[in-house]
Order: sequence, then structure tokens, then C-alpha cells
Amino acid sequence: MSNYRSSAYEPLTESAAVALVTRLGLFEEKSVLSCREIGDGNLNLVFHIVNQNQNGIIIKQALPYAKVIGESWPLTLDRARIESSALLKQAEVASAYVPKIYYTDETLAITAMEDLSHLQIARAGLIEGREFPLLGRHIGEFLGKTLFYNSDFALNPQAKKQLVKQFSNPELCKITEDFVFTDPFFDYDSNSFEEEMRQDAENIWNDSHLKLEVAKLKHKFLTEAETLVHGDLHTGSIFASETETKVIDPEFAYYGPIGFDLGHFFANLLMNAISRDEANQQVLLDHIETAWAVFKEEFSKAWKNDSLEAFAKVDGYLSFILEKAFEDAIGFAGIEIIRRTIGLAHVADLDSIEPYERKIEAKQRALDLGSKLVKNRQSIKTTADLAESFKQVPVR
Repeated sequence: MSNYRSSAYEPLTESAAVALVTRLGLFEEKSVLSCREIGDGNLNLVFHIVNQNQNGIIIKQALPYAKVIGESWPLTLDRARIESSALLKQAEVASAYVPKIYYTDETLAITAMEDLSHLQIARAGLIEGREFPLLGRHIGEFLGKTLFYNSDFALNPQAKKQLVKQFSNPELCKITEDFVFTDPFFDYDSNSFEEEMRQDAENIWNDSHLKLEVAKLKHKFLTEAETLVHGDLHTGSIFASETETKVIDPEFAYYGPIGFDLGHFFANLLMNAISRDEANQQVLLDHIETAWAVFKEEFSKAWKNDSLEAFAKVDGYLSFILEKAFEDAIGFAGIEIIRRTIGLAHVADLDSIEPYERKIEAKQRALDLGSKLVKNRQSIKTTADLAESFKQVPVR
């Protein structure tokens, strides 16, 4: 992997992307290359370049603004450095679960990485009804390793504080602070929902108990620099197949609570479960159960073998850390479900439900579930409790 710093930023074109990989020698000489821009996100350009044998490379370039809005919403290009650096840190302990990085250029905000087009975005596959049998196990292992080994438990405190500085990500954290933790809980213009959901949204806005608990969780997001988190671990940031899982897009990475990524992963599985008939929901709950079990197993094994913390062998300390992470994860999951239902950014799992009346019912149930998880997170001690909470939310 090579790093490079160009002299001036300019957005890539398809021909410029081909010229870049040719100059870098990322394909064999005299390869016949074709390129298309495949980015469907809001913040980046993504180029898929393949040779005559259909071997590919991905070139990702951050734009200095939100693509979906335009230049009126400027964004830092430093998020490209954050993303590539996070992928490299994650690869140190969980290389099987992240794409390989071939090249980065901080000035052009470019990362050249492994082509994962043989896999499917997990959200799309789950909506189609695919099961991805190893998804929960793989994400549990990925999180168990990356969240432990980038924490104070595995790092010299001074080295960890340098990483906190390296992964300072104020602009993208501000997006999360506003659009995840704040705006959905007030009558703000950024929110987006069907008119039939207005009373349900107003119930959220008027629920003082809920808002107090959201405020506590937002405070955790703002202040608890426990470990390097992905920052946006939804099923649209995961490529998967029957045998393989890759986590992508950690441009929101920063030092935050251990339970944050877990909560987002749980939430996105629960929203997919809400979109399904009851007979097809259990596989999603099983993924959550497996992910948490494997996370605990990996985190505990690393704690036993590699912890640098003097108090690591004190009875009850590991249990305290894991119980806190799970409680936080349940609360963060509830917030994620609410914001994906009435906030700015939705999920196709809910938005694609037909007929329309069933979609509204599913979204109402999502709000009820999200509120329940936030307010009752201290009494939801296990994944079995979480599954029961899910099943007990009535269909209206």
C-alpha cells in the first residue's frame, strides 16, 4: 500500500481514474481497462475499473460537499484520510473483514481498494430474503477484535490518546449529532416522514422521558472515547455472501462508546425484521444473538490474552464493561430505529414495503420499538430479552 500527496484537489472523471491506476501500475501492462462511476451514496465518487479479464479495482474519492445536496453543503476532505486509516487499523486485527487498501492520496482524497463486486450489499440481500448465514458471526468477530484492540485495554494510554487525536472527526460527528441524536426528537425541518406518521412523530417529540434518555445517550456519544468505532455500521456498509463478509465505508470513524457500532448493527437487523412477515423474522434475531455471543467471546479472549490494564484480572471488571456495552448498544439501537423512520435518512427496508398501508404500520411499529429500547435499555439484559421486546411491540 502506498501513500501519496498530490499538489491540488480536483474531482476525478472516469478517464482520469483509468489514468491514475495505469500510472500506479495497479493492473498489468497493456491491460485493456474500462471504467464506470457507480457511487450511489451522498458524499463520494466511486469508480469501478476492470480489465479484459474482469479483474477489478475500486477508486473512491471524497467530494468537498454532499453530492445529494451540492456545493451549498461543504464537507471536509479529511474524511477520506479517516476512512483509509480506519480500514488499515481494522485490518491489523480483522483483515478478513475489510477490503484491502492499495493506495491513498490525501490531497485528492482518493483511496484505491479491493473490488468487492462479487459480494452483495447486505441490506439489498436481506430485503430480497437472503439469509447470509455467517453475517452475525463475522460481524461479531470483527467488532470483538477491532473494538478491543483499539481501546485502552490493549493500547498504551499515550498511544491511544494519539489515535484519538488522529481520528478526530468533528464534521462527520456533527452530522451524527444532528441527524441521529437531535433533529428526529424535535419538530425540525430536516425530518422527513409520511403525513400519516405526523401524530406518531409528535408523540416522539412530546415524550419527555424518551428525550431525557436520548440526551443521556447523546452525551455518551459526545464524551466517551472508549475505542475506535466504525461510526456508521448499518447493513448498507456491509458486503456479504454465503461465506464472506466485508465492512466498508468507515468515514464516520472516531473514538466513541464500545456499544455504538453494536447498536447500529442490531437496529438495522431489527428494521429488516419489522419489514418481514412474522414467519421470516427469526433469522434476523438469530443474527443479533450470534453477533453478541461472538463479540463477547472475542472481546473476552482478547481481554484474557492481551489486556494491558492493571485491573483486568479483578473479578467483575470485564463483566461490567460488557454489560455497559450491551446496555449502550440497546439504547443506540433504539435511537437509530427512530431516526431512520422519521429523520432525514431512511432505510429501504422500511421505505420499500408495499402496500402503503402496511408500510405505515411497519413504521409505526418501528417508532414504538425504538422508544421502548431507549427507555427500557437497563432492563434488557440479554439478546433473548431484546427478541422478546421486539415480539411484544404490537402491530397496530
